[in-house]
Amino acid sequence: MTSNQSLEFDSIIVGAGFAGLYQLLRLRRAGFSARVIEAGDNVGGTWYWNRYPGARCDIESLQYQYGFDPDLAREWRWTERYATQPEILRYIEFVADRYDLRRDIQFSTRVTAAHYDDASARWTVHTDRGDAYTCRWLIMATGCLSVPKTPEVPGIDAFEGESYHTGAWPHEGVDFTGKRVAVIGTGSSAIQSIPIIARQAEHLTVFQRTPNFSVPAHNYLLDESQWQEVAARIAELRAEARTTSAGILGIELNDVSALAVSEEERRREFERRWAIGGFAIGGAFNDVAINLDANETAAEFVRSKIREIVQDPETAEALCPRDYPFGTKRLCVDIAYYETFNRPNVKLVSIRDNPIAEITPKGLRLQDGTEFEFDAIVYATGFDAMTGALLRIDIRGRNGLTLRDKWEHGPRTYLGLQVAGFPNMFTITGPGSPSVLSNMIVSIEQHVDWVTDCLEYLRERDLAVIEAAPAAEDAWVDHVNQVADLTLYPRANSWYIGANVPGKPRVFMPYIGGVGLYAQKCAEVAANGYEGFLLSPEPALSR
Repeated sequence: MTSNQSLEFDSIIVGAGFAGLYQLLRLRRAGFSARVIEAGDNVGGTWYWNRYPGARCDIESLQYQYGFDPDLAREWRWTERYATQPEILRYIEFVADRYDLRRDIQFSTRVTAAHYDDASARWTVHTDRGDAYTCRWLIMATGCLSVPKTPEVPGIDAFEGESYHTGAWPHEGVDFTGKRVAVIGTGSSAIQSIPIIARQAEHLTVFQRTPNFSVPAHNYLLDESQWQEVAARIAELRAEARTTSAGILGIELNDVSALAVSEEERRREFERRWAIGGFAIGGAFNDVAINLDANETAAEFVRSKIREIVQDPETAEALCPRDYPFGTKRLCVDIAYYETFNRPNVKLVSIRDNPIAEITPKGLRLQDGTEFEFDAIVYATGFDAMTGALLRIDIRGRNGLTLRDKWEHGPRTYLGLQVAGFPNMFTITGPGSPSVLSNMIVSIEQHVDWVTDCLEYLRERDLAVIEAAPAAEDAWVDHVNQVADLTLYPRANSWYIGANVPGKPRVFMPYIGGVGLYAQKCAEVAANGYEGFLLSPEPALSR
């Protein structure tokens, strides 16, 4: 493709991860022309970039797969309960090849701007290669965790050793054998990578500001019968998952208060779910997410497990979260994370009250003057979640309104699907939808199906414009906030509210009402002629 060449499509899709690939397939099958623009040189989305040691999904692999095609489920054989990043990436590549999707994807190209033209009711999409596409429908499949966040610490560029961010890991891998390594951060990517790095490094120092709750994966190899059973029932299981709260089957929600049973019974139930592993513990009692006293019983149970595992009492206490309710930050799922702190070559350093003052040429210095020297620093400092990928693009809607200005005080959407003032632009698993509080594959398929059905509805009626009505957007934002406020989630300084990014508005971004209720609301909106959206024909036809 030559520079400055303009190409027209019915739709431009930004991102070639799970969402972008399925959206491309659905549009193609519906008879729409579409082009995917992807910054990486291959498909995969978050699983293309996040290649850090130990990276794997925290949703069981038999549920973290597409459910739209039973043949696909029968053809792909998952090997582990929790699939690793390389296996997930191979799966996504398999899907792209199986459905011949690559011919409609432009790789190694980053979208820099997308501007809406009122007169033509079309978007013009610019890239860093000088391309200018035009489209009727702009579909942002940019992912919720795709913009790595580096810490706001002076001197990062001064370090003379090796520096890495878990969200942008070298494709060729990294060998830490014989090296002194620092890991800054103790979120999900750190909890997954620390045990692996510790087994390689001569010495590992973990710098922790806020400890996270983590539960064991109890990972295992899948046998043939487990895989075949799910493959044979994939459509039925996916339909069932769409009715659940988190889009995850097998959690077994217990409709009993944690405060209504004896301490012994409560402990027994927590122990049973700890032995199952993964998110099973989240369903132990029905009031853990809404009642602080009930929540404390779960929090103290996990803290007791940390004390059992970690041999040094001081380190164990430092690893115990105490300043936010259990589960109100994304619960981590680990393989031997806490056990790693029993290794003689691993040290935990708290930077809560003694933060990092600067990165030095040889390592780093804390505020009290303590200095450390390292051969490599790993920044496991998370992402500018949910809005970061959208706001890094110069998106302008009606009358030149920028998305950044529109979201100056936090993201506002209708159903997490559209933004008032930005016609014909859809956000797959955007703010205001269950997204990161759910099995992302379930939510992605629900959104993509809804968008595709919507575009077919518009085409059948010669409608060229759909836009969220401001009143509907206001009502949805209020609903999202009201539901969140019924829970303990807003009490945590989490990336759910943008607390990890200095200056980012503190707004609870995902919808916590549940996948099932959300899907029902979306279906009702569509059944009522896309209630809450403004629909209109071609601008030329309406004059």
